[in-house]
Amino acid sequence: MNSLEQAEDLKAFERRLTEYVSCLQPATGRWRMILIVVSVCTATGAWNWLIDPDTQKKQRGMVLSVKKYKQTVSFFSSLWNHPFFTISCITLIALFFAGIHKRVVAPSIIAARCRTVLAEYNMSCDDTGKLILKPRPNIQ
Repeated sequence: MNSLEQAEDLKAFERRLTEYVSCLQPATGRWRMILIVVSVCTATGAWNWLIDPDTQKKQRGMVLSVKKYKQTVSFFSSLWNHPFFTISCITLIALFFAGIHKRVVAPSIIAARCRTVLAEYNMSCDDTGKLILKPRPNIQ
């Protein structure tokens, strides 16, 4: 193979790699937005759940021979009283089980794997898929 054919092959590989990485970007952006929205909803729901006076109730013992008891709220009834937090938390857990943590970083995973393979040929690539040619090591 002469150097002209090698250059054409490298250009074709680079075009295909940049095309593939750029096609992943819109889907990655959508998954990131979904993750941000659900995370903010979960954090907001958790804040409201924690500052709710019913959630903070604890059972008290006897004080000065007078029984003063506050009704305790169980964990599940507390979650039942805060459906926004419960639903957003279940949604966040379901998204992680569905693999959203891999989908939001898919282009960087592809680029990292390509860098691993290209390192054997004294090449690398950036996060957009552009090839980086490294100088040949000098053998002395």
